[in-house]
Amino acid sequence: MAKQKTHSSSKKRFKVTGTGKVKRAQAYKKHILTKKTTKRKRQLRKNVLASDPDAKRIKRLIPYK
Repeated sequence: MAKQKTHSSSKKRFKVTGTGKVKRAQAYKKHILTKKTTKRKRQLRKNVLASDPDAKRIKRLIPYK
């Protein structure tokens, strides 16, 4: 059987932890930052774990990561 192809944009956006959970960056941090408070922007810097249903879909996109 042929090898599965990795989804190119997904491999740049997601990382799989040692325990198999999927890390992702938070949304709302790219533009229109002037109206957002410093606290909100600082908290958006942190990575978070993807939800379980989303993680299952993401893992299919990045099988070798």
